[in-house]
Amino acid sequence: MAYQFDFVPVLANTDLLLRGALFTLELTAIGAILGVALGTVGAVVRAWKIQPFSWVFGVYVELIRNTPFLVQLFFIFFGLPSLGLKITEWQAAVLAMVINLGAYSTEIIRAGIQAVPSGQLEAAAALAMTRFEAFRHVVLLPALGKVWPALSSQIIIVMLGSAVCSQIATEELSFAANFIQSRNFRAFETYALTTLVYLCMALMIRQLLNWIGRRYVMRNSR
Repeated sequence: MAYQFDFVPVLANTDLLLRGALFTLELTAIGAILGVALGTVGAVVRAWKIQPFSWVFGVYVELIRNTPFLVQLFFIFFGLPSLGLKITEWQAAVLAMVINLGAYSTEIIRAGIQAVPSGQLEAAAALAMTRFEAFRHVVLLPALGKVWPALSSQIIIVMLGSAVCSQIATEELSFAANFIQSRNFRAFETYALTTLVYLCMALMIRQLLNWIGRRYVMRNSR
């Protein structure tokens, strides 16, 4: 018997999908801002070999990059309460995304910093720029300009990876899709529509990051 497609039961729960999508975007925005900030600190520390913090960040990067995101999430949500640190599903999801993105962005931004010619710092000193001005205009912005496409892709990967946060009952898009499917048993239709929503979000975030790159990063990195 041929399968009869029926999207009506899924479309009847569009509000749940939209709510989950907005929650996913919220997690991504917070995770991206804090994760890139953490990665910037880690990149500077590792690129300039500031001890003992360089060693600490090195261990952190290797630990996160060589373990599954799901295990990291479970460790935060289920493991930390065993030590008396109780956190909500939302807090665990954000913390896991920040820690994960921070590790990857550390290496991405570090590559950009190392690609900046050392002679530019000497030129900045000759122009009597302060250390902060030299770091911002001569090191950080040019470094971000070089690696912005890779950093943007990593942010999108983290957004897509947030789907596993449904495993701890974080009410993001995948959680909403699983809930809808459990009620109407229209698995194909539910996950087809969910896939489309994820695709739209990924394309939207990429366009936003491209605009930010052109408007604030690339222009100021020259």
